[in-house]
Amino acid sequence: MALNSIWVFAQAANGAPTPGTLELLTKARALTSNVAAFVGGDAGPIAASLGDHGATTVYATGDLAGRLPGPAVSAAMKAVIDGGSAPDAIFFPQNYEGRDIMARLSVKLDRTVLTNSIDVAHTADGTVATTPIFGGNVLVTTAFTGAGPHLVSFRPKSFAAESSGGAAATVVAAPVPDTGATGAAKVLGVHVEQSSGPKLDEADVVVSGGRGLGEAGKYQLVEDLAGLLKGAAGASRAIVDAGWVPYSYQVGQTGKVVKPNVYIAAGISGATQHMVGMKGSKNIIAINKDKEAPIFGVADLGIVGDVHKVLPQLIEALKGR
Repeated sequence: MALNSIWVFAQAANGAPTPGTLELLTKARALTSNVAAFVGGDAGPIAASLGDHGATTVYATGDLAGRLPGPAVSAAMKAVIDGGSAPDAIFFPQNYEGRDIMARLSVKLDRTVLTNSIDVAHTADGTVATTPIFGGNVLVTTAFTGAGPHLVSFRPKSFAAESSGGAAATVVAAPVPDTGATGAAKVLGVHVEQSSGPKLDEADVVVSGGRGLGEAGKYQLVEDLAGLLKGAAGASRAIVDAGWVPYSYQVGQTGKVVKPNVYIAAGISGATQHMVGMKGSKNIIAINKDKEAPIFGVADLGIVGDVHKVLPQLIEALKGR
């Protein structure tokens, strides 16, 4: 038996739904024809795109006037559910806002959450989520028990976003009820790190550098190659901890999980913690002078060589095309 209805917590950036939102909508519509998006803000500008990816309804809080999304959106969700429109499941992105809202809603509804998932299905056992553990070496399937809504969050790139050709979703107001002191906190300022090119966890091509680069100044080779390939630059934890690049560049168990079409690992040995964050990439190219480096065990193409020689030659070849 299929799920009756699913909500997706929808986010927007630069006037468009985030890639993660469209990925979750695509998965939701594969499980049910009754999919709704829930937006913390004004949904008008993105209703058409949400509908095109499977949402038939969009619940929107309206302008939050600077309030933190967590208390406001979770309270609005609870109010709609109490009004008799409870879904069977609610999907959240595995990011700061998604986790915050899901945690608060979990307390309000007294419902269990499953986080960091990579898949979900509806079986004879109920709604079942798949979660990687032990560095991604073991996949655990967990079935929700009892009545919904079942709350589950997903890693980026767990699903492919695909248009359904649907019409613009109908926008329904979901005003935020009085949250008292809990909702009094406001966002006074936002710091956005300066960057160019695609975001690391959304890029089709990722070039990551590791300790094999030798020194911080050599990381420029990684950024140059990523720029030529119209991709994003990433890093291993070792050089993030060394202060060569910001934490936002880190790929791995304690950084970002990426699943690009092409992942180039330059001077990265392939510690388990790093490979957790990138082994789902479609094509992996490893460059390392140690032919025994673990990274070659997951690579589709391995280049045994010095990154200080290989990367400059690759960069020059691309510039000459």
